[in-house]
Amino acid sequence: MGVRHGGGADPVERGFPHLETVRAAVTALYRRLSYDTVRTFDTSVSPGDVAFADGDDLYPGVQRVARVMARHLRLPDARMIVSFRDMEYAANVELAAGPEFFVELNSRFKRHRRDIGAALAHEVTHVYLHRLGLSFPGTRDNEILTDTAATYLGAGWLLLDAFRQDAVSSQKLGYLTPEEYGYVLAKRAALFGEDPGVWFTSPQAYEAYRTGRTRAERDAARPPLAAGGWAGRRRYALDRRLALAGSGTGAGAASGAASGQGYAFEAGPVPHVSFPCPTCHQRVRLPVRGRVRARCGLCRTVLDVDT
Repeated sequence: MGVRHGGGADPVERGFPHLETVRAAVTALYRRLSYDTVRTFDTSVSPGDVAFADGDDLYPGVQRVARVMARHLRLPDARMIVSFRDMEYAANVELAAGPEFFVELNSRFKRHRRDIGAALAHEVTHVYLHRLGLSFPGTRDNEILTDTAATYLGAGWLLLDAFRQDAVSSQKLGYLTPEEYGYVLAKRAALFGEDPGVWFTSPQAYEAYRTGRTRAERDAARPPLAAGGWAGRRRYALDRRLALAGSGTGAGAASGAASGQGYAFEAGPVPHVSFPCPTCHQRVRLPVRGRVRARCGLCRTVLDVDT
């Protein structure tokens, strides 16, 4: 997991450059865990459980926070052995059969203890995904999967709260941008009725969460979902008309993708439209026949759709 520092020009990547991988990670979680298991993570890690004052004993405190993360991620038999050393990255974990897992934290955390919970959230999630046998190919995508899983399962709000900036320095933990952390947190908040904004100690983290939440809300207002706005519905109607008039499935699919909506039409005796579920991002396929209510087969979200 990387940690960035800098002054002058903002060294922290911003926006949503990894959004498609983030969405794929949410889909992968539902496919591997199932709807029922995801629902068991309805309570996030409590700020009080990972609080770490400068006056606390370092090593007992680190082990306590590591146990909190292991319990939260349903790893009761896993023993996290945490040490510190000087290194380029914020933290590292040695993945093995267990039950002991060796976690190394950057020595800087001896002085910046408030972020130990964030670093351990990422590393213990690595252990959890390792136990599940869930990974993405390539280091970058696998780290994005880890950040997304930690956040969606209730431990990763700490990673966003570790994002801080002032006039001379900046810090961010993990591979997601601050706004992407906010996006995943907003998806979780919509699922469980949570308000993570009350936990942030960093004003920059709160602003990133608001930006991410706005982007997440757009997912639930993209046609053919009935909540789509006027402009989107008009564009969808045009694409549908072109597809049904025989202009070709490719024209409709390309038009929907180009407009950022992600829907695609399929020709046939009964035309169909497919589009991403706003909760889990798995594609939902429905016949084109007007207003319907459908349920996503993966995350069980009930969708009001105007095909």
